[in-house]
Amino acid sequence: MKEQIQKKNILNLIKYHAEKNDSGFKKEAYDMARYFDSIGDSELAQYIMALLSGTNTFVPQDNEYNLPFFSKINLSASSTLPLPSQIQKDVIGIINSIGHKADITKFLFEGEPGTGKTETVKQVARILERELYIIDFDTVIDSKLGQTSKNLASVFVELKNLPQPERVIVLFDEIDAIALDRVNSNDLREMGRVTSSMLKGLDGLSDDVVLIATTNLYSQFDKALFRRFDMIVNFNRYSDEDLVEVAESILGQFLTKFKSAGRNKRLFRKILLTMEHIPYPGDLKNMIKIALAFSDPQSEYDYLKKMYEAIHSEKDALDLKVLQSKGFTVRDIEILTDKSKSQVARDLNI
Repeated sequence: MKEQIQKKNILNLIKYHAEKNDSGFKKEAYDMARYFDSIGDSELAQYIMALLSGTNTFVPQDNEYNLPFFSKINLSASSTLPLPSQIQKDVIGIINSIGHKADITKFLFEGEPGTGKTETVKQVARILERELYIIDFDTVIDSKLGQTSKNLASVFVELKNLPQPERVIVLFDEIDAIALDRVNSNDLREMGRVTSSMLKGLDGLSDDVVLIATTNLYSQFDKALFRRFDMIVNFNRYSDEDLVEVAESILGQFLTKFKSAGRNKRLFRKILLTMEHIPYPGDLKNMIKIALAFSDPQSEYDYLKKMYEAIHSEKDALDLKVLQSKGFTVRDIEILTDKSKSQVARDLNI
């Protein structure tokens, strides 16, 4: 038995070396070290470990797992994003299932752009204290016939050989892009090869690997692919009140950086509720950030005026009677028009 295990390990080492599969090579060597340690040959085990340590296998690096098609996401630079209670319950369930090691490890977040899918993946990784690696589809997709599907197969080989999968979450951001945006839709055979590679890769993925994919085009993609996921979370479930609460949270985070800006939660909410459709969190974040960035630092509420003007670009948007009809008070109108309260009251015959 001992001889068979060693032969298998050596053959695998040669195979991984020939394939230039560095992650597989290191994992195999690590398994050999553990084997020798288990049979009492601790000196040889320590020697192997020392050699591997010399190649930075166990020292955290930006490319620690040597995944050519992936890049590591800096989670410390990410901000938290509040979620509606329905979505939050689903995400908590995902975190619990990973913690229970219930072999439920493949998840799909679907929803329109800006709904917070990618930011939520980052939050899950932070909560579970795992590193997050995102696939770079630009490196996977190739114009050469058949090469994209081969690259995709290599991606799953890399994932299969992760030495410590319990430390990692893998993100396939905008998974639909690989078949809908970049591959020539006129070449149905190539699309079929890519889809087959994805299906085969997901089917063969170990339950030790936590994979979260996101998509903006759920209704247009191959349903056979989505059946490979253990759970699908719909991120389109925001009410207007949910979006206002998200906007208030985003504003609160930004106000810690823009010290000259003042807080006026009541007027902020009013401005948002004048919108016919309140945008999703991604667009809300950009809108609020731009209003603050372009505001006059000498005027604490100028960002609110900038926001209102960005939302309502029509000529009479700042007309006093129009503002009054939208439910703004004299004080609100003073802020939005830079006119004094007394002047506003006179012009409105109040």
